[in-house]
Order: sequence, then structure tokens, then C-alpha cells
Amino acid sequence: MLLVKIIEAMRPAQWTKNFFLFAALVFARKFFDWPSFLKVAEAFLLYCLLTGSLYLFNDFMDLKEDRVHPVKSRRPLASGAVSPGLALIIFSVGSLVSLLWALALNWPFFLITAVYFLLQVAYSLKFKHIVILDIFVLASGFVIRVAAGGLVINVPLSSWLLICTSLLALFIGMSKRRHELVILEDKAPNHRPILKEYSPYLLDQMISVVTASTVIAYCLYTISPETVEKFGTRNLIYSSIFVLYGIFRYLYLVHQKGSGGNPEELVIKDKPLLIDIILWAFSIFLILYF
Repeated sequence: MLLVKIIEAMRPAQWTKNFFLFAALVFARKFFDWPSFLKVAEAFLLYCLLTGSLYLFNDFMDLKEDRVHPVKSRRPLASGAVSPGLALIIFSVGSLVSLLWALALNWPFFLITAVYFLLQVAYSLKFKHIVILDIFVLASGFVIRVAAGGLVINVPLSSWLLICTSLLALFIGMSKRRHELVILEDKAPNHRPILKEYSPYLLDQMISVVTASTVIAYCLYTISPETVEKFGTRNLIYSSIFVLYGIFRYLYLVHQKGSGGNPEELVIKDKPLLIDIILWAFSIFLILYF
């Protein structure tokens, strides 16, 4: 059925990334504030429509490369189940509706959503062909989601939260590139030309930098005077054990199991990692709200 294939092409499994919109709500201790929760939930739905539309555009631009990929060749556009013309129409309509919807929520939220849209389009057209910048643009999507979640409910954005998100997003993006490079081997440049600029050794060095930085930044955030004063507790540091385990587990999956190509699926399918994330979230709620 065509409708099913269209929805599949919009990659609903990857909409889990949009849960980053709730980060500012949680750390502003407004999760149980019903009007604020509903507004972020609305922003979440908006971003699901927008990101789904952008995936159609990205797949349209990557059509030639995806057809030779062992997995991506089964995507609706690459397999021919959804025509390129229809994909462009849905992308245009979905993007327009999303941006108008963002404008209806508030001006700052619209601006940052427009920046996200332009960055993703620029990525599909040009930035994905520029070494290192391609990973930074991918990572910026997570940071913008966190910032957008704060702007939609008019709460101050924590610089620490944005730093930690940036580093974590870079870690995920680099791991994704490493997975593509390793699994495709000599065919990697045919699928994604920028991969010829990378090597597993280079990416491993970059991953080492951001993993260490992520753990250090998170620990510093939990014990910073600003954080202690804001939340009235020093106990947030205890949640860092889950962050450390999660990063180590992810590294294990990337290096020993050859995973990392689809982070959103990995989080759901790997039970130890999923349990760790749930325990981290539980510890945050316990410390901040009770």
C-alpha cells in the first residue's frame, strides 16, 4: 500500500530523536506542568512531520548511492516503491506546514526551527560532502532540538545542557560514520563519497576525544555551583555512573559488534543500553523532582 510506503520513507523509527525536545522541560523542572508539557508535545509532533519530510528530501538526493547500499537499497525511494516526484511533493507540503505551525507557536521557536530546516537542506545539498563539517551538521540537529524544546516554553537554555548534548551528538555521529566505513569497506565511497576522507583510525581518535569530553562535561555540569544552586542538590553527580556505562556500552557495540549505523534502533534493541537509559532517566526524575 502506497500510504504505508510513504510513512516508511519518512522513517518513523528515527523520530525518537525528537524526544530531545523534552530535555529542557525536564531540566527546567516543568515536566509535570501540564501547559508546558502539552506545548513541548506539540513541538514534538511538529518535528516528527518536519524531520519525516526532510528524510524524503535526503533520500531523493541520495537515490543513486542508496541503490548500491546493502541495506538502504530496500528503502521505499531506492526500491522504487515511492516515486521521486511524489517524495518531493510531500517534502514541500510537509515542510511548509511544519514551518507555519512553528510560527504559530512563537517567534523564537520558529526561527530556530527554520535554522534547523535550512541546515538539513544544506546538508543534503552540500555539507555532507565536506569532511568533519558533515558530522558537525548532523550533531547540530540534536542541539537544535534541545534548544527548540526550551524556546517553545520560554525557559532559559542551560549552556551546560547544550555542551553535553553537542558532545554526545558528535559521538553518535562519528560512530555512525565509522560503522558505514567498516561495513561497506571498499564500496564506502560509492555509497557516501565523503567516506573516502575518513579512516577507522581517524574516527577512533575523534571518538576518543568526544567520549572523554562528554563524561567530563557531564560530571562538571552536575557539580557546578550554578547547577547545585538551581536544583538545590549535589546528588545529580550520582547519575553520571549511568552516563559512563552507556558510553562504554555503546563503544562496545560499535567496536565489538559492528553496530552504530542506526543509533535509534540500537537503543531499542540492545537491552543493557535501553535499561541503562531508563535508569538514568529515573535517577534524574528522582533527584530533580522528589
